[in-house]
Amino acid sequence: MFSRQRIPFTRRWVVKIGSALLTRDGSGLDREVLEPWVEQMATRRSEGHDLVLVSSGAVAQGMARMGWRRRPQALHELQAAAAIGQMGLIRAYEDCFACRGLHTAQVLLTRDDLANRERYLNARSTLRTLLSLGVVPVVNENDTVATDELRFGDNDTLAALVANLIEADLLILLTDQDGLFDADPRFNPDARRIAATRIDDNRLDVVAGGSANGLGTGGMVTKVRAARLAARSGCATVIAPGRSSDSLKRIALGEDVGTLLTPVQEPQAARKRWLAGHLAVSGRLQLDDGAVRALRERGRSLLAVGVTAVFGHFNRGEVVACIDSAGREIARGLINYDAQDTIRIKGLPSTQFEAILGYVDDDELIHRDNLVLL
Repeated sequence: MFSRQRIPFTRRWVVKIGSALLTRDGSGLDREVLEPWVEQMATRRSEGHDLVLVSSGAVAQGMARMGWRRRPQALHELQAAAAIGQMGLIRAYEDCFACRGLHTAQVLLTRDDLANRERYLNARSTLRTLLSLGVVPVVNENDTVATDELRFGDNDTLAALVANLIEADLLILLTDQDGLFDADPRFNPDARRIAATRIDDNRLDVVAGGSANGLGTGGMVTKVRAARLAARSGCATVIAPGRSSDSLKRIALGEDVGTLLTPVQEPQAARKRWLAGHLAVSGRLQLDDGAVRALRERGRSLLAVGVTAVFGHFNRGEVVACIDSAGREIARGLINYDAQDTIRIKGLPSTQFEAILGYVDDDELIHRDNLVLL
């Protein structure tokens, strides 16, 4: 028996909108549909939510601009359609948000951008800065340089990875269905919508499977996979009806909308576990006793002033071990500077970084959100 739990107040959202909801039967953007979604997102932003939008629709818009009636099969033609359509997609969002006093920013990512540690940190810093400025980032896969074929559901995965990246509280996957059902409602009149369940519920594999009586053909399998990916960093997911005019408002109020999939762990613990699974040490930093206490007892970020020695050759975004004066490893994390620059700023306060390096990426060597204690 599935039960619905009220969604607690969440500050940071990732909202994913698919092509089917934005286009006129796949033949170009529908501004009449787009406007209400932007209005809801602008309202959430005015209420204090940080919001990142992951939007499909570039290929469909490119096809409409070129007068193509059938979706291309060749990869280079799909990439061309995406490049052409991306212009219209971003312009539409920019115009709609600007009418509501909000700036937007285009961010194109590939999976490699989030797998490479240095580019991961760059993307994370950019998105966090945009959010701090009150800007609404509009994220899409960089289809023009993708090496894999553009597959349905890719942006579900991308949205989950963005949720991991920015430590989102809630991922909202808008779909043309009312949520996840315990059977296919197209063929079973007794099918019931699943209001809420934990992401580790084994029944989800059956419900969203690709069998004839499942919803895999409707794209639900990719949404469940995305929700499980988001849950690794403690992010809850709502698979919500995209045809409704007030889904985001109702979600913000904690109402019963779509299907809520909750993570098993609390966000901070889940994120640490997610990071820990990606750690392969590229170097070591020796810390003084004060820095060790700051990490262990006060949960602080690692500052350069507390580093006494640097070992190994590592790049920005790679994982380094933090050791105490006796050589015992106490933590690991993603470092914000490469080895050469770390050597130059070790033992110094961040106020001196610019004078020594000529730039400042971050005040911390390792931010506490990217640090795992051992």
